[in-house]
Amino acid sequence: MRAILALGLALPLICLADWPEFRGPTGQGIVGEQPAPVRWSETENVRWKTPLPGVGWSSPVIRDGVIWLTTATEGGRSLRVLSVDAASGELTRNVEVFRSERPPHKHEKNSYASPTPILADDRVYVHFGAKGTAALALDGSILWRNTEHLYEDVHGSGGSPVLWHNLLIFNCDGADVQYVVALEASTGKTVWQAPRNAQRFSFSTPLVIPRGESGEQLVSTGPDMAASYDPATGRELWRITFDGFSVVPRPVYGNGMVYLTTGFYGPLLLAVRADGQGDVTATHIAWRVNRGVPLISSPLLDGERIYIVSDNGIASCINALNGRELWRQRLPGTYSASPVLAAGRVYFLNESGETTIVQSSNQYVEIAAYKVNGDTLASLAFGDGAMFLRSDTALYRIEN
Repeated sequence: MRAILALGLALPLICLADWPEFRGPTGQGIVGEQPAPVRWSETENVRWKTPLPGVGWSSPVIRDGVIWLTTATEGGRSLRVLSVDAASGELTRNVEVFRSERPPHKHEKNSYASPTPILADDRVYVHFGAKGTAALALDGSILWRNTEHLYEDVHGSGGSPVLWHNLLIFNCDGADVQYVVALEASTGKTVWQAPRNAQRFSFSTPLVIPRGESGEQLVSTGPDMAASYDPATGRELWRITFDGFSVVPRPVYGNGMVYLTTGFYGPLLLAVRADGQGDVTATHIAWRVNRGVPLISSPLLDGERIYIVSDNGIASCINALNGRELWRQRLPGTYSASPVLAAGRVYFLNESGETTIVQSSNQYVEIAAYKVNGDTLASLAFGDGAMFLRSDTALYRIEN
């Protein structure tokens, strides 16, 4: 809870034991005051392991004892939503949401079900990029579908949506068109659409952060730029520009700054003061880092320390106020999943099932490293007193 409050974020009206969206209650990979496992294997501290149909890299989300994920079967022809009972591991729902007889091209590392669902009230919101967005009731019945936002997504779907009041907001950054769009969460109808005026594609997830003492702003990273928008109307508030595209990491916020990355090629980690107006490229970038910056994994902020892990396994801890490197360490494997902060520990999950746990501190202190079988590109989720890990074939419930 202390780490969450330090960000200056208002908590959603949910239980801290829930994990309702990509990267958890704040969207920034921070676990509240709940247990986090420190030891496991394929046979130790695994309460259950449930096989999952199809292929998908959406991260698990949890609410009221139910886990939700998306998957694709039949080679991407059938796009589906799954639910799993958190206590027993029983697969309780397997619902087809969209169907396409000719799945588009995607990157070999990507899946047709990579965006993470969002849980709110009595609904599950699922997003499959340019293939469509939908809302389901908790019994699995489909309430609405929206397939009007078509764009050339190049490598398949990637970014997840964010929910702000009654608006479901996501990026549509294709090779042909680039914009941010808000749907009415109750009906699926388009409320606003904000053009990027960019020329390249990206896959990032927006983040809602404070603006001033009472307002809020939506920060969205896209190709060659990042911008802040009024989440109610889509009006652009400020922007910065850079040379970078195919941006995947979600921004994080704290210390009055947004921390974001710039994608291919030569990625940068930028700290941007979040109180600007207009083009603030020349005035509001507080610092920048150009070593060990991830292309896929999102940053993790713990107060005045920010953690990143590059795709090839170089983990860094950086002073979030001035950009000074505090430590750097090579970790085993390659990385796509975003790190998580739990109980003062940072969990780095690589692509081959191994999690390295380190102390959140100014020095590198490794606590342990544990492995499960299979590929692991989805980010970890925490809830119901446990950690949930998705591999290419199964979902694990891991707890002390």
